[in-house]
Amino acid sequence: MTAGDRRNRIVNVVLEEPYPVRRRPEVEHERAVAIYDLIEENMFEPLDCLDDGPFNLHLSVEDYRLIFDVRSQDGVALTRVPLSLKPFRTIVKDYFMVCESYYSAIKRSSPSQIEAIDMGRRTLHNEGSALLRERLTGKVEMDHDTARRLFTLICVLHVRG
Repeated sequence: MTAGDRRNRIVNVVLEEPYPVRRRPEVEHERAVAIYDLIEENMFEPLDCLDDGPFNLHLSVEDYRLIFDVRSQDGVALTRVPLSLKPFRTIVKDYFMVCESYYSAIKRSSPSQIEAIDMGRRTLHNEGSALLRERLTGKVEMDHDTARRLFTLICVLHVRG
């Protein structure tokens, strides 16, 4: 990896929540995989930030807004990007319903049924990540895979137990 490859990327992700949340093992697994994959490979460029990274990203929800609190590697605050969660409400709800069907299908359905549900889940996930990129236009640039992983974390922040 060259020095240029280390810039404009996230090297650490923190989900800031006001109180401890105990989630189902499936959700915790999705969270852990999304964070691992995000740190391994991503492209993240806050457009109003003079620093070009790498970044620590703290995600939180405040007043129905997702907050991208972007910090330097040594913790210095660089920028905060608020994003209304209202446009995500329907897609997150639909995504949760499909995920529940998927988790149930794994236990009792045929491989073809599981695959069909998983295709629907991936389609909703792609729609959510496309919406995220669209809503962040002019604020943060990111690639498709980074947006997918961040959409997963948005969903995780919506889970309350």
